This record gives sequence, C-alpha cells and structure tokens, in this order.
Amino acid sequence: MSAPPDLSRLADWCREPGRLDDHLTDLRRLVEQESPSEDKALLDAAADLITELLDERLGRPDRLVRHREPELGDVLEAEYAGDPGAGLVTVVGHYDTVWPAGTAADWPFTVVDGRASGPGVFDMKAGVVQGIWALRALRELRGLGLPCPTVRFVFNGDEETGSVVSRPYIERATDGALATLVLEPGGEWGIKVGRKGVGIFNLTTTGVEAHAGLDPTKGASAVHGMAEVIQHLVAAADLDRGTTVNVGRISGGTARNVIAGRADCLVDVRVGSAEESARIDGVLAGLGASDPRVTVTVDGGWNRPPMLPGPAGRRIFALADEVATAIREPLAELFVGGGSDANFVAALGRPVLCGMGATGDGAHARHEHVLVADIPDRTALTAGTLLRLAAGSLATTA
Repeated sequence: MSAPPDLSRLADWCREPGRLDDHLTDLRRLVEQESPSEDKALLDAAADLITELLDERLGRPDRLVRHREPELGDVLEAEYAGDPGAGLVTVVGHYDTVWPAGTAADWPFTVVDGRASGPGVFDMKAGVVQGIWALRALRELRGLGLPCPTVRFVFNGDEETGSVVSRPYIERATDGALATLVLEPGGEWGIKVGRKGVGIFNLTTTGVEAHAGLDPTKGASAVHGMAEVIQHLVAAADLDRGTTVNVGRISGGTARNVIAGRADCLVDVRVGSAEESARIDGVLAGLGASDPRVTVTVDGGWNRPPMLPGPAGRRIFALADEVATAIREPLAELFVGGGSDANFVAALGRPVLCGMGATGDGAHARHEHVLVADIPDRTALTAGTLLRLAAGSLATTA
C-alpha cells in the first residue's frame, strides 16, 4: 500500500539527497559544543547554539523566552505559529549530557560505517536536531496545502539531573497542547509508550565513634549499620513487579581503626506502578540497624512518577503508528526502565509520546551512537505526526 500523498511528500523531502549532510552538520556542531549537566558555562553556550540553529533552520521564533537559571541549564521556549485552528503541539528535548567537560577531546564526533558517534549524540542531541528539521520539513511544504500546527519547543538543560528546575516550565508549556512529543532516543523503529518511575534517595547512618581496638564495645558502627540497611533495601527489589533497587555509591568512616560514626549511600529505585512506589516508601520508612545506637535517615524522594499508557497515550500512539506505517512500517510499543520528562506530562493525563528521537544505542556509555540511515525516516515520523495532529484539529473545528 502506498503512502498518502501528504506523508509521501514529507518523507521524500526528508530523504532528499544532501538533506542528510545538512542535518549531520547541525548535529556535529551540537555534539562538539559539550554540555555537562553541572557546567553552567558550557550549558549556556549550548543553549546559545540551539537558539542559532532555530534561527538558521526555521527563522526567528514568533515567541522566544529563555528562563535564566543561576547554576543549572536555562530553559528555552521557542514558539512558531502554525495555521489558524490547527492547534498547538509541544516538542520537548534536553541538551545536557552526562559526559564531563573535555570528553570530546578524545572522543570527537565521527561518522563511521553508518554510525554517528560522540558524547551525547544519542542521548539526546540527535533528537534535538531532528525536532528542528521535522518542523522545517512541514513549514517548507505548507505551500502545497499541508497543515501545520503551532509548535512550542521546550529545551532544558537539567534533565539528566532530574529536571528539578525545568519541570514546572514543561508542565505549563504542555497545558492545552494537542499532544507532547519528547525527542528522547527511540528503539529501532519504535516509540516509548511506558517508562518507570524514578526514586532518588540518600541514606545516612549515624553511629558512635570509638577506638576499634581499645574500646570496641563503646562504639556503634555506622558502616556496619549501613551494610544491614542496604541488605534490607536491596531485598525489596522485585523484578516481576518491575521494581529495581541500585546502591550507586557508598562512603563512610574516617580510618581503618576507628569505629565509623557516619556512613552515606546513594540509591536509585525504579518502579512500574504507583502501588510499588507506595510499597518502597514503606520499606524506606522501616529501615533500621540491629544496634539501636545507630540511626537511619532517608532524604530525597520520587523524582518522576511512572509513565503508563492510558487512553490519551493510546490515541496519540495510534496516530503516530498510522504515520509510521505509511512511510515505512508499523511502530513497536516500548516500555523501558529509564525515566524522562515525558513522565511528568503523562502524570497530568495529557497525551505524550516519548522516544521520537534517534535510533541507536549506548546512552551514557562509550559506545553511544546514532544510526545515520534512520535519521530521514525518524525526522519524517515527527513531521508526519505534527501534520496529522494539525489535520485532526482542523477537522474537529471545521
């Protein structure tokens, strides 16, 4: 079955010879501009570059707001007006990465054997570039009668550290939108319809210091108490229910021959349901050491609620699947353990699709890469979804 003419035109435009070279040029610029989550100067430079790319590829936004932050990455909102009555679509992406400054010096952006590689290329700078080019495709073809919605881009620089600053901006920017498209990496030819909730917790045990040899009974080891606490907490993981618990870092004590007075650990919890969040809360509240002189303190909380496929999500997935099937093949529905800014939108009951970005592998790892051959089709998928959302809104208001 051939694709409908409107989707066929979009796909042909995205696949046009030479278009991919321009796309890769933009991607190279963004990857070479490093943007670690905790480096304010580099984050500012990356936000400047995204603003330049918007101007170069789409023209000046009809509305541009840069929410300045003193320490974390700024939040950019850039809005491009669409056709009257065609509705609003919010497109979300983050420009911060997990890679420290200087990584690009020994791992530069390269394209080898059909794979584009470099720090942050997959998670998620390729998605940012694809989002810009998707709107470019639709705007270029408006003269052929293809409807275009108003698109509100939100680019944040604190996603990798929990989106604490940007969350309220994202929630406000998605209010009233037909849908929200999140430009996180996709998986093969698929979209993420479900994500786990994320809990970030800091545990501290406080004991009583003493000389380990002279006064062993006078001390109460915070380190030993922490070891007990970790055992209890890790035992709460339940893979059948989708719950994982990871202790990522432990520190404590002052010397080999001193009974430790304090110990700390950082804990990551992932859950697939609100019921599991509540169960883990109960486990955390009940943590204790066998020595009553050791106290346990839990700080932190749930950073992202689970993203579960509800009715709104099902409807928007069906629309994107129709587009994907027309330009290539049906989409795979993916449920993953990682959280994203889509979790916030889904928790509000708003339609959201995550994983509209690049195909590839290796997020947060040295084999991070993007499959270059998929870039045109992935861009066309986003453009076609924007098109269908606009057409549906116009039909509703007609």
